[in-house]
Amino acid sequence: MELERTLIVMKPDAVQRGIVGEILQRFERVGLKIVGSKMVSPTYEHLFTHYETIGKMITRRGQEVFDDYMKYITSGPVIAFVLEGVEAVAVVRKIVGATEPKAADMGTVRGDYAHVSFGYASSKHKATPNLIHASGDAKEATEEIAHWFRPEELVSYDTVLEAFER
Repeated sequence: MELERTLIVMKPDAVQRGIVGEILQRFERVGLKIVGSKMVSPTYEHLFTHYETIGKMITRRGQEVFDDYMKYITSGPVIAFVLEGVEAVAVVRKIVGATEPKAADMGTVRGDYAHVSFGYASSKHKATPNLIHASGDAKEATEEIAHWFRPEELVSYDTVLEAFER
């Protein structure tokens, strides 16, 4: 077990609802450290690279779902964070919950703040608003972090506890 870094992106619905701080607090409370953050309005090309070149969304879910998703994810600004901690990718995925809000357990971000099912969203030709993106595994996290952040935008520092232990 070692320290990992992972990417989370607060999607437009989280930003527009004003719950970014509440969500971020969950990661900090378990001891994950923020080592990078920025608010951006990413271009279609940037998001295409993220969701298809890296994430293979068209391959997994189809062109129509991808097109609906791109309308949703470009509907407002997003806030990207890099979090660091022991097995950070798995910890973040556990906190975030299942991708489909309807299936997410209560106590997870999506279980507590979202509810729309894939089927309902698809019937309306919309993406499922699920608040947050979280890297799926360590390899994906490395690729996504490099895509969203330049090395100089990431910082290393000691938390109060880490400084005290040294």
